[in-house]
Amino acid sequence: MKGEITLRKWYQYAKLPFLALLSMVLLSGCDKSKFIVLDPKGPVGQEELHLIIFSAVLCAIVIIPVLGIFVYIAIRYRDKPGNKAPYQPEWADSKVLEVIWWGIPVVIVGILGYYTAITTLNLTKPPVTNVKPVVVQVTSLDWKWLFTYPDKQVATVNYAEIPAGVPIQFVLTSDAPMNSFWVPQLGGQEYTMPGMAMGLWLQADKPGEYFGAGANFTGKGFAHMNFKVKAVPQAEYDKWAEGLKQSSPALTKAGYDSLSKPSNVNEMSFSSYPKGLFESIIDKNGHHMNHMGDSMSMPGMDMHGKDMSGMNMSGMNMQK
Repeated sequence: MKGEITLRKWYQYAKLPFLALLSMVLLSGCDKSKFIVLDPKGPVGQEELHLIIFSAVLCAIVIIPVLGIFVYIAIRYRDKPGNKAPYQPEWADSKVLEVIWWGIPVVIVGILGYYTAITTLNLTKPPVTNVKPVVVQVTSLDWKWLFTYPDKQVATVNYAEIPAGVPIQFVLTSDAPMNSFWVPQLGGQEYTMPGMAMGLWLQADKPGEYFGAGANFTGKGFAHMNFKVKAVPQAEYDKWAEGLKQSSPALTKAGYDSLSKPSNVNEMSFSSYPKGLFESIIDKNGHHMNHMGDSMSMPGMDMHGKDMSGMNMSGMNMQK
């Protein structure tokens, strides 16, 4: 009976370290490509991965010592015959210990906040400045994504084609409930909101196909609200746009009205779209673009009814 009690106690003491060791073994065998957030393919995603790793290291500075102290206290001060731990019934507090366990987290939060702010501000600028960026307008619908290209005057649904190695300025709005645009391997997510135009800089370093999705629940069709971002060489991107003009139908106003109704659809391509469509969607759900609510303003710029084709909206970037 005594042997069973001793074995049970040692099991309790050893359980936590064993589970921690087992987790490390299992995770060490994981292919990071299965965790696409940890496998960035562009400068924005790479910067955010550095911030994730930095945050994890700072957290480990607290978590690992705390777990070690927990195991030490559980063993050192357990109730057993001959325990030599000092008995101090009148002990109430320790100013030194309080400074340590409050001071270290405060310092860590301060450091993390500083580097998070610096990284976020850096990501509101083009990833590279020696290449002319491409503007892609994104509209989230129920339950699909519409991409319009002001420079090419073509449109796609549920996939976006972009030139590799070129900074892409996604300008985001919604003609449905608020959603969140996310391409994990290229960078963090950004909200799409009715009546507003949000900015997001992304870039793919190499040609490839990248998974994208809505990250904000919007109803029964949300599970299928995924899209692809296809990065191709510049020449192939230009050829693709010209091909759409030759072989795809035009997106008319009536066609857009039908498309905007709640439904799930496959990938679609259009040779053209109504002029000012993106701006009209914003105006329909809001008013002037310089009166977009407390979260954004563009003083001195009345965008009502104006075409934003090719416009540099860097002041609007709000990278998450």
